[in-house]
Amino acid sequence: MGFHTLKDVLQEQLEDLHSAETQLVEALPTMAEHAHHDQLREAIEHHLEETRGHVKRVEEALGELGVTSPSEVCKGMKGLIAEGEELLHKEGDPSAKDAALIGAAQRVEHYEIAAYGTARTLADQCGLDGIKDLMDQTLDEESEADSLLTKLATGGRFSAGINERAGEGNA
Repeated sequence: MGFHTLKDVLQEQLEDLHSAETQLVEALPTMAEHAHHDQLREAIEHHLEETRGHVKRVEEALGELGVTSPSEVCKGMKGLIAEGEELLHKEGDPSAKDAALIGAAQRVEHYEIAAYGTARTLADQCGLDGIKDLMDQTLDEESEADSLLTKLATGGRFSAGINERAGEGNA
């Protein structure tokens, strides 16, 4: 596929997102299993359900472009997932491992936020309001997931976060 129009670029971005989200659907259950803190495990499991919805939204957007069999492979997500999987097999304090897991998950979220922002902008420039709205919905969920991971890492108003618990091992 070449890039002759903005729709071509949008299609490539959506196919890449489809691959990324499909890879995450496969990877998130393993990440959830390795989370030590219940809140982190629950957050990952919740995001897995959202991610299944993201796949459907991207498929709907691709359908609007007439694409039924996306063929793009997201190499960026492959790399992010591989890095995250390396963390799962390291020894150490459970809170420190969860802090590392949160860091890996946030890198994934930031990658997705950038990709969905690009797709939303392209859809808007192409006058494809339906696709723009689908991307906005997912972008909001990805941003919320990132914020939740930050809250889990740093703690709420009345409790210490995972990062602080990990630091207690050094005291």
